[in-house]
Amino acid sequence: MIHSLRFLIPILLLFACNNSKEKEQSIPEPLSEIVQVEAPTLHLEEANRLAELPINCVQVEYPNKLNQTIGSADDLKSPKTLHPAFYGCFDWHSSVHGHWSLVSLLKQFPELDKKADIEQMLLQNMSKDNIQIEVDYFFGKHNTTYERTYGWAWLLKLAEELHTWDAPLARELESNLQPLTDLMVEKYIEFLPKLNYPIRVGEHPNTAFGLSFAYDYANTVGNETLKSLIVQRSKDFYLKDANCPLTWEPSGFDFLSPCLEEAALMKRVLPTEEFKTWLSDFLPQLKDKNFALETGKVSDRTDGKLVHLDGVNFSRAWSLYEISKDLPEYAHLKNIANAHILYSLPSIVGDSYEGGHWLGSFAIYALNTVARD
Repeated sequence: MIHSLRFLIPILLLFACNNSKEKEQSIPEPLSEIVQVEAPTLHLEEANRLAELPINCVQVEYPNKLNQTIGSADDLKSPKTLHPAFYGCFDWHSSVHGHWSLVSLLKQFPELDKKADIEQMLLQNMSKDNIQIEVDYFFGKHNTTYERTYGWAWLLKLAEELHTWDAPLARELESNLQPLTDLMVEKYIEFLPKLNYPIRVGEHPNTAFGLSFAYDYANTVGNETLKSLIVQRSKDFYLKDANCPLTWEPSGFDFLSPCLEEAALMKRVLPTEEFKTWLSDFLPQLKDKNFALETGKVSDRTDGKLVHLDGVNFSRAWSLYEISKDLPEYAHLKNIANAHILYSLPSIVGDSYEGGHWLGSFAIYALNTVARD
C-alpha cells in the first residue's frame, strides 16, 4: 500500500499543479481602455468628394449586371433600353441608390460644385417617360419579383428623400417617380403576407433591411396600411428571437449585419420599453460598456464581392446609431459606429469601380445617420 502511494502522490501533485495553471489561464485579462473616436461629419468638402461617385456612374451603361431572366430573344436589349432611368452604376439597385445619393447631397448642400450637372442628370434620367418604362418592366412575365426587396427598399428611400426636400426640383422628380413608388408599395403589400420566414443573410435579400427602409417611407408619408403591415410582420418574424450569433459575423461577402439590421428594425417598430427588454434577450452583450466589434477587413477592393465588407462597416454604423438612439445606456455603441465609418470612408473614392458604383451611398447614409443623432 505504501509502495503504491509513493507513485500516486507525484501524479496527484502534478494534476493539482496543472489544474492551478488552468485556473490562472482562465482568468480574463483586463480590457484595455476603449479609444474614443470623434464622430465623422458630412461637410461640404466631403459632400463634393462623395458626389463624384454617383456622378461618375449614373449615366455609365457598361459594365452592367442586368440580373435578368430571359424569356425570349425579345428580352435581349441594352441596359439603357430596358431601364432608361436606372441603367447606370453596374446594376439597377445601385443606380437607384446612386440617384438617392445625388438627391440627398443636393438637398443638404445646394452649393455643391456640380449642382447644375446633378440637376440635369436627375431630370434627364427620372423623366416621366423613363419612369413609365421602368414601371412597365415589372409587369413583364419574368420580372414581377425583380429586385425584391433590396431594390424596392432603395426606391422607397429615394421617394422618401424627394418627399422631404422642399424644392421645385424635388416636386417634379417626386411626381415623375410616383407611379414606380406606388408600384413598390403595392409589391410590398402583396409579398409580405406570403413570406413565411424572414431571410437572414448579409446581402441583398435581407428581410430586416428591406422592411426598415420601407417602414421609414411609410412613416414619413403617412401610409398606415404599409406601416401597420410592416410592424405586424416584423413581430411575426423576430419577436421571439434571442441570442443572435453576432460572433459569426461578418461572412466573407456581407455588406449587411443580419443581427444589427434586425435590431435596428425592431427599434423602429416596438415601444421603447418593449424594445429594451427584447434587445436584452437578442443581443445582451451590447449593453456592456466594454463591448467591442472589430471592423470588417477588405483584402482586395478590386474584387466586387470582397469589397462588400466596406459596406458592412457603414451599415453596421447606421444600425448601431439607430439602436442607441434615445437610449443613454447604449450610447457607447456610437463610438463603435464612428470607428467603422472612419475605417472605410477614406478608401471608397478614387478606388475601383467595383466599390465606387455603390459604396458612396452607404457612406452618405451612415454619415446622415450620425448627423441626425
